[in-house]
Amino acid sequence: MKKMKSNYTQILAVIIALGMVFFTGCDSTDSTPEMGTLEVRLFDAPADYDEVNIFVERVEVNNTEGDEGWEVISEPMQSYNLLELTNGVFEVIADAELEAGLYPQIRLVLSRDENSVVIDGESHGLFVPSGTETGVKLNVDAEIEADMTYTLLVDFDALRSVVKTGQAPTPGYILKPVIRTANLVETGNIGGVVEPFNARAVVYAIAGDDTLSTTFADTDTGEFLLVGLEGGLYDVSVEAREEGYLPAELSDVEVVTGETNDVGTIVLDTEE
Repeated sequence: MKKMKSNYTQILAVIIALGMVFFTGCDSTDSTPEMGTLEVRLFDAPADYDEVNIFVERVEVNNTEGDEGWEVISEPMQSYNLLELTNGVFEVIADAELEAGLYPQIRLVLSRDENSVVIDGESHGLFVPSGTETGVKLNVDAEIEADMTYTLLVDFDALRSVVKTGQAPTPGYILKPVIRTANLVETGNIGGVVEPFNARAVVYAIAGDDTLSTTFADTDTGEFLLVGLEGGLYDVSVEAREEGYLPAELSDVEVVTGETNDVGTIVLDTEE
């Protein structure tokens, strides 16, 4: 009888233990956050300088409306010549996994002393007044989704960002960044060719009174690509940087998200 009681006690203990394991398993929740990816691509609206070099120290994002949620996602510590980042060429300055959710702002922290503009072969320092304290804050409202990549386009307008502060023969320059951002999946492109190549054409995408994208046609091939444009209709304006050519314009050029509208060859007529 004692042996049967002992066996009964052991069986009861096993049942209770299994029940506790089952209860614990049902009650537990997976606390691992869902993760997505943020990729940041840097490119440029060009300017008539030899070089415009910016030194990016850090890239940060914020998942709050205030200044409490900043998180470093990349530390390139690298100089980029913006004038090389045209016609679809870009640099990835951040590629990071983040918890899924809304990130209202991104911040580029630039060096104060390692930026420069080269004009006629001479290098001039570009001072960034708030570069190391607060960085360049951009409102992006990036919605990071689980297992998805959000690609943020950062269009750094070199022409409007370089500001001359002094007079010849000793001019000074400061960098006051003018930047446009866009979500890659919400944009399309306009491409084509400008002839003659030696006209050194500049090409604009214009919506209403706003110039939303600018590029230089390649001087060897005449090819151009205006990137990061939201879907809609644009006027494409072409002007030569060399004298002796008339401007040209295409009206109501359609941009469809995810596509490149090839407008073919645009020929600049010579002045009579």
